[in-house]
Amino acid sequence: MIELRNVNWTLPEGQEIISDLSLAIPGGKLTVVTGPNGGGKTTLAKLIAGLVTPTSGQILLDGRDITGLDVTQRARLGISYGFQTPVRFKGLTVQGLLEAAAGRLLSFDEMCDLTGKVGLCTADYVDREVDASLSGGEIKRVEIASVLARGTRVSIFDEPEAGIDMWSFNGLVEVFRSLKQQGMTMVVISHQQRLIEIADEIVVLSGGHLRDQGPRELVMPGLLAGEIAGHCPVGRKVGA
Repeated sequence: MIELRNVNWTLPEGQEIISDLSLAIPGGKLTVVTGPNGGGKTTLAKLIAGLVTPTSGQILLDGRDITGLDVTQRARLGISYGFQTPVRFKGLTVQGLLEAAAGRLLSFDEMCDLTGKVGLCTADYVDREVDASLSGGEIKRVEIASVLARGTRVSIFDEPEAGIDMWSFNGLVEVFRSLKQQGMTMVVISHQQRLIEIADEIVVLSGGHLRDQGPRELVMPGLLAGEIAGHCPVGRKVGA
């Protein structure tokens, strides 16, 4: 479980982005963090991953205070972060990336298992370079496979739908649905209704504050009705 206690994060020039935020993200579930643009969603993800350090407050992983740990130290504890735009590596194959993530050589069966979980055919992708030849949807799936290869305790994905087409997005939804059934702890930053609909838990941030949190079936009706910060999850203002 990830827990934030009275966390604040302020820009050097004084603008407050996250304000007195306290919440608990349950283990073994898919938690989707949503809310209006500029509400602090990506900052929350970076705070958990260790890419930025709180101005004040505490962050705990399964009861251990990790506030002072950097991104590398947190990665060693099993926290992974998937960027909106995955990094591409010219000259590095998919197999090489997954083996680097796993920290060891992988058998063909292990490669099949990893690529199969994200809907890629091993034979078609094992020797592909992780470069511009991969589409947006393909690179997102490869990145998710690399997270799985690490065997992380907590996997964070920042707007995985960014920059991909509708068909690729439909496939990604099914990937997350499958991973959810395996009991992985995942935090997904998104305002896409189809991802929110498969969440176990929904966290709503607005203006750096926690506006709502709870099981999908309790929070989702308010989102669809536009009752939270006047914003609905599919990116339309109420009444637009």
